Amino acid sequence: MKTLLLFLAASFSSTVLSQDYISVSGSRLELNNGEVIREIRMENGTLSSTGLRMTGEDRNYIRDSREFSFLANGKRLDGSSGWDLIGTEAIHDDRLGLGLKVILGGTAEWQGLRVEINYLLYPDLPLVRKWIHLVNNTPHDLMIEAVNVEELQTSFSHVSTVVHHNYARMKHLGKFVGDWYDPVVVLHHQSDHIGMAIGNEAPGILKRTAYHTVNDNLEAGLTHPGQDYPFRKWLAPGESWETPKTFICLYSGSDDGFAVVDGPVNDFVRRHMYPQIIRTEHKPVFVYNTWNPFRTFVSDSLVREVALAAAECGIKEFVIDDGWQVNQGSETSDEAWGNNYGDWKVDELKFPGGLKPTFDYIDSLGMKPGLWMSVGSATKDAAVYRQHPEWFVKNSAGEPGNIHGYGDAMFTSCFGTGWVDYIEEVLVRMSNQYGLAYAKLDFAVAVSAYVNDPAISGCWASDHPLHRDHQESFTVIYERVLELFDRLHTQCPGLFIDCTFETAGKLQLMDYAIALHADGNWLSNFEEPYPTGPLRIRQMAWWRAPAVPASSLVIGNTPMDDPGFEFALKSLIGTLPIVLGDPRLIEPEQRVHIKQWSEWMQEMQDTYDYMSYRRDLSGFGEPREGHWDGWMRINNDTRAGGIVGVFKQNAFEDQRQVVLKGLDSRSDYVVKLAPEGTAIHRATGCELMNEGFTVRMADPIDARIYEISRVEAQ
Repeated sequence: MKTLLLFLAASFSSTVLSQDYISVSGSRLELNNGEVIREIRMENGTLSSTGLRMTGEDRNYIRDSREFSFLANGKRLDGSSGWDLIGTEAIHDDRLGLGLKVILGGTAEWQGLRVEINYLLYPDLPLVRKWIHLVNNTPHDLMIEAVNVEELQTSFSHVSTVVHHNYARMKHLGKFVGDWYDPVVVLHHQSDHIGMAIGNEAPGILKRTAYHTVNDNLEAGLTHPGQDYPFRKWLAPGESWETPKTFICLYSGSDDGFAVVDGPVNDFVRRHMYPQIIRTEHKPVFVYNTWNPFRTFVSDSLVREVALAAAECGIKEFVIDDGWQVNQGSETSDEAWGNNYGDWKVDELKFPGGLKPTFDYIDSLGMKPGLWMSVGSATKDAAVYRQHPEWFVKNSAGEPGNIHGYGDAMFTSCFGTGWVDYIEEVLVRMSNQYGLAYAKLDFAVAVSAYVNDPAISGCWASDHPLHRDHQESFTVIYERVLELFDRLHTQCPGLFIDCTFETAGKLQLMDYAIALHADGNWLSNFEEPYPTGPLRIRQMAWWRAPAVPASSLVIGNTPMDDPGFEFALKSLIGTLPIVLGDPRLIEPEQRVHIKQWSEWMQEMQDTYDYMSYRRDLSGFGEPREGHWDGWMRINNDTRAGGIVGVFKQNAFEDQRQVVLKGLDSRSDYVVKLAPEGTAIHRATGCELMNEGFTVRMADPIDARIYEISRVEAQ
């Protein structure tokens, strides 16, 4: 790792830091890890960023900037608002991040307000991560809004700048205000071949990244008043709060604005942000779920039949979806969707003796058992709703609310109440008693994926213990849901948490906040048969990855019994393979073939940990009709190899050249066709990264999956 140098100005001289990190240079603070330089100045009560550049290059990506901003009780505060420098501290994280905390104290009417700005740099990356910690030591309540963790004046003219947004896959010109689909945005200056990726780790609907709202400025942080879902945080005297993190990653010498996401940003997320799916030791490689086609019509007898057939196909995790549960006092569940939520009792007419015998049978077949649940909903007949109506959101009229959809058949809990402790106890008990290994946690908790009315969101109650008003409820709900996931991982090691897009809040929504706390995200419901379904799978995977971890993308509802299933499975291998359908309808010889794929995927995961990786395949673009597409999941840390997927979707040409990345240029590699393992090509890493290998497919729609294996020296 290159040494991290911190040159500290005389105005910062009260700080005590390691001499390896500190040097005084006028009124300037410089952070430099050998890849990126950020210059910060503190003088005359003003904190500002004056420089942001790549090491060894003269081009400054910013002009003198106000560094941060927020509203406190409706008044704007930023780096120029008149601050006392309290001090600085060296900081680090447990993923090789090193940096500095600058501590400011408010003056005049803001005496007692403490603002701590944190910066981290990482080895070999031109990236600065940043967040703010606010402490209210004033005698008054503070209402915090419109937080811009980054408030910079870029040197990028909007006339020459393209904004890559919507997971950095789409392009925009002019004024830009991003939304929940923007965990990362790229500003690409076309004339100068430079740019910056701006990451926003805020959860769901609260993230906001903006450019050129006022003359080429950049803002990254939380939503503002006037937006559909405005951020707010109340701080009583003595309380503190920490913002979500942001990051900026620079690049130069490129005409491809997305390359920074496919490269340095992807590496940063995997190595240093370290999402939950990367931390998960035993990643699921082949999951089955009952929802399609069985819906709520599940029972012990059905599950046993389906599970036996699924096991013969090599399924590793078997998840029982909606329909297993009943509310207290009911004999059996209504088979219609939207019933019997909240109490989470087992319907013993469907599952005699409870779920334990069913789970034990699933386990005996070599599969891990899982369940669907709504993490924050209850129907009117639920005992928990009758006994604790105060645990549920209030709508704008002050009545119990349903955020997920319209009507009052179901109500949404508020995570700013005792509900969170209740649902945690339910899930921990299921893990301990039944051996629950996969929890699909569903339905809206903060905002609906289907309702467009912003008033039908959050909680309007003014008497809930953890939020004061509707605006603050968004922050509290997201924070408490993510904290719940963390506690479940601590109490139930090995539990895979699938936070669906409905819980995340918007259609097919996945972001860094969810990825940091949940293992996966049920991203979609694609039930179309071959070839439409597999194409949609690849399109969705391409759209979201590599900005967010590919293996956190759980793309349902592909049926195993579709005649074109093998093509669909090859498409799914690019994310987290989850399948549905009725495996009982699959012929025995086909089950054996699918199991061969399952065993191959597990072997590849054990050998390369390919599920921690995914990058674009050079020269291949968005999956669409008339084209080729592809991906590579090569371990570019060990460079031992990995897997590659190549797809032809009614393209005219019958062959393409596949050029790889992330290999050791001096090592020899063998390219093998999956799942049989037949060697088709041998070359050095240098040759594969410059010349590649040829893939030929005569059929209009076809796919090949390859293993790329380094030949170890004898």
